[in-house]
Amino acid sequence: MQINLPYGHSTIPCHIPDEHLQAVLTTNLQEYAPQYDELTLIKNAMAHPIGAKPLHELAKGKQNVVLIASDHTRPVPSRLITPLMLAEIRRGNPSANITIVIATGLHRCTTKAELVTKFGEDIVSHEHIVIHDCDNQANLVSLGTLPSGGHLTINRLVAEADLLVAEGFIEPHFFAGFSGGRKSVLPGVAGRESVMYNHNAGFIASPHCRTGIVAHNPIHRDMLFAAKKAKLAFIVNVVINSHHNVVACFAGDVAKAHEKGRAFLLGLCRVKAKPSDIVVTTNGGYPLDQNIYQAVKGMTTAEAIVNAGGVIIMVAASHDGHGGEGFYATFRDEKNVDTLMQSFLARRPSETILDQWQSQIFARVLQKAKVVYISDAPDDMVRDLHMIPAHSIEEGLKIATDIVKKPNYTVTVIPDGVSIITSVKE
Repeated sequence: MQINLPYGHSTIPCHIPDEHLQAVLTTNLQEYAPQYDELTLIKNAMAHPIGAKPLHELAKGKQNVVLIASDHTRPVPSRLITPLMLAEIRRGNPSANITIVIATGLHRCTTKAELVTKFGEDIVSHEHIVIHDCDNQANLVSLGTLPSGGHLTINRLVAEADLLVAEGFIEPHFFAGFSGGRKSVLPGVAGRESVMYNHNAGFIASPHCRTGIVAHNPIHRDMLFAAKKAKLAFIVNVVINSHHNVVACFAGDVAKAHEKGRAFLLGLCRVKAKPSDIVVTTNGGYPLDQNIYQAVKGMTTAEAIVNAGGVIIMVAASHDGHGGEGFYATFRDEKNVDTLMQSFLARRPSETILDQWQSQIFARVLQKAKVVYISDAPDDMVRDLHMIPAHSIEEGLKIATDIVKKPNYTVTVIPDGVSIITSVKE
């Protein structure tokens, strides 16, 4: 059977012998046919917001308006959403001063070219856009203490807005449960200290901090608190399929609209796990497979399915390399994964270091299975990260079967590893 797997801006073929193929896990999201086109879906959602007044009404009398937008690492169709949000704000107050703040979290700054790709030349040329910097103390404001005990600081422009709104998208998230909604504020426009505390080892280790789970999830709890503390008044969050086409939109209150979006997504993305000796997966192609750091997300889906001691074949173009210097150095400099895990769990929340959460999750994956990594990243870099480099499915499968050493090995393929939810324990 041939399955085409997303890889960067393209796909690569995956041939699995029929006698070994256990399952191909896909979501109903790909088959879901919305009633309207993308723009109409967004307009309808904004016209009938959930738990909030329409955006143009909220904008009346509000002079200093901030719109939080996702950064270059997220496939949010900002070209569609942002013009509609700007028009609605100006409908309510034509003289409003609007600033678009790019929610980089702890990521690198978004480039001018990436902004143009995301928004289009017109918005980049005519709107006031500010890139959030989590380390610029002069531009951070304290908003008190998070439920977890951490100190909450956010971007000054965001904190001082008369009206704060955000765009985004909802997808399964490997420790926050779902992306979107409250994540626009924390980690999106928060200070480094707040993000690091929120992503501490104890939370990451919690069984409630998994894909598709928000109940009793301490990371989600902190994030929602931060969004409300920042007075995030209105969100426009879309659900997209593997082709990055909008299939649904949820607008309104940060908690209520996001909850409706989560329920919609869960109904389409939950699949029955098919444990196998070998699991082939991806990070859904560009932009989510730009680096190894981000590809850990797709690995966690495979982690939930692969048999202990089995092999995960991860397919991710990784044109940007490792994606996190601290993440890379952690594994390059320590060859014992168990030692690494012990060091993560020993750290108090206030001692969380950069990329620790991603390293902890990655170490958890490596403790369960070997990882064969198909990418354009340098082979030495892949090896430094405790993985085995490969450059085709055929090569990866040969390596995997040699490791498994079972003539009747089983294979499960997950064409889009960041879109499915295999289990939800609420």
